[in-house]
Amino acid sequence: MSRQITAREFHAAEGVEDWRSLYHLVSAHFPTRSLTDGIAFADAIGRLADQAEQRILTIDLRDAGVTVSLSRRDAGLARRISAAARERGLSADPTAVQVINVTLDALVGADVLPFWRAVLGYSPIGDDYLYDPSRRGPGFGLQQMDVRRSHRNRMHLDVAVPHDQAEARIAAALAAGGRLVSDAYAPMWWVLADAEGNEVCVATWVGRDAGASGTL
Repeated sequence: MSRQITAREFHAAEGVEDWRSLYHLVSAHFPTRSLTDGIAFADAIGRLADQAEQRILTIDLRDAGVTVSLSRRDAGLARRISAAARERGLSADPTAVQVINVTLDALVGADVLPFWRAVLGYSPIGDDYLYDPSRRGPGFGLQQMDVRRSHRNRMHLDVAVPHDQAEARIAAALAAGGRLVSDAYAPMWWVLADAEGNEVCVATWVGRDAGASGTL
């Protein structure tokens, strides 16, 4: 059984400069010149990953690039994928990876999570989170609410971005008319709001080192 590693340990490993931790994933995006180039790169990744590694591997193939995500922080596999990219003249773009979660404030999570599981067709992780088994849609999580609120939205987006891209993303949002609600938990997350008060959390891996899996 491989040792569990944290996001900090993953980023401290050699040869993973292309990759960024996003909640439970690590992801890298490699722009390509054509869909044909992307298909060849995806095929190379499939051939270098063994059967067990393929179970933690997701490849999003588009004409403009390939996004690779690992559901376990496996630095060895990440290094091999990066090496395959370099062999094809591909360079990573860390600004192009993110994870989006929809978060619902709930008084009694056990009362509402079954509904959302059924209506979304999602599968559970623990007792407060749902994920898309097809790995296409955003995650859906519950956040404990102690008192029913009538003046604040009870649903918001969580956007996980690379730790070295968070400030630029926040600055762009503020320049576009948003406002900073709170940075009390930064750099784990910042709370922003649009002009009408609808909220979004911009999050990074920093401060979330406990409880994730992976190998060096």
